[in-house]
Amino acid sequence: MIYISRKEHFNAAHRLYNPLWSKDKNYKIFGECSNENWHGHNYELIVTIKGKINSQDGMLIDLKILSNIINDEIIKKVDHKNLNLDVPFLKNIITTTENVVIEFWKILDSKISSLKIPDCNLHCIKLYETPKNFIEYYGPFVK
Repeated sequence: MIYISRKEHFNAAHRLYNPLWSKDKNYKIFGECSNENWHGHNYELIVTIKGKINSQDGMLIDLKILSNIINDEIIKKVDHKNLNLDVPFLKNIITTTENVVIEFWKILDSKISSLKIPDCNLHCIKLYETPKNFIEYYGPFVK
């Protein structure tokens, strides 16, 4: 088994806010991140694929293909956007990094699976919100 990662970058604004709660409760839970004027981050996205190397070309996946998928399906849709307002697949979701990475997974897993490359699967997505805060997601829990 081999693991290959591709790193991409995007900038986006968002607001952590639960519309079912009062302004005070949102502030108590989310602090300054609930600011009604939004706030932004310089995100780093690392997508890791796992599988077996193809004996004919020596690759698990062409990194150009992986980069194109990440850019077409995620980066172009979130870069320099307001995640709460401008990104349809994040509509009505509290845009915590946890929730955002789960939505990214759904999109990328489906797209990578559709390539039908034998023994090639999405392994992990890391999303850095700040240099000190990041999420690692390995897909939905299956018993």
